[in-house]
Amino acid sequence: NLGNAISFTQAQDGYLKNIGSSLDRMGELSLLAKDGTKTDADRALYDLEYQQLSQTVTDSASKTWNGINLFSAAALAITSDSEGGTFNMAGVDLAEVVLDVGGDIKTIANADTALTNMKDAIGLVASSRATIGSNQTRLHSATEQIAVATENLAAANSRIQDVDVAEEASEFARFNILVQSGTAMLAQANQIPQNVLRLLQ
Repeated sequence: NLGNAISFTQAQDGYLKNIGSSLDRMGELSLLAKDGTKTDADRALYDLEYQQLSQTVTDSASKTWNGINLFSAAALAITSDSEGGTFNMAGVDLAEVVLDVGGDIKTIANADTALTNMKDAIGLVASSRATIGSNQTRLHSATEQIAVATENLAAANSRIQDVDVAEEASEFARFNILVQSGTAMLAQANQIPQNVLRLLQ
């Protein structure tokens, strides 16, 4: 479960990285379109690329992972331990970013508005990536805790099931010495009556 959640956040971050690159370029185009030495025909050409990038951002914001929206305000409940405990992974909502990339840069006024919107959208994407980073940190921490618990349980199980060879070997040697000494004493005890019988003969 945790592995799937980590993969989910990695997919989110990958898309956000691409969205961030698109927003950077859209900001550059907006800045170019604000140039007073450019004509509206020039701005229309800039707008062609701007619209394609805008569509890329909108498409990325609607991506899913196994039917689950990658970008949604709703938190996801992730099972984080063997007792069924959950961690509510904070959602990442790009609705405002999608609104910011709307419009065009065909005029200086529109380009000015678009530039402001791009700054806002870039800030939102940075904040979203920080949220994803914090989610990943929590997930990795939970994964490490499970790994430690698994290792400790395996060690305990091994101690219960495995024989301590050194201890068992020393016990075997001790009992072997006792048996041999007992046999020697019995042999000595058996010789005394035989000696007496010889004397009587």
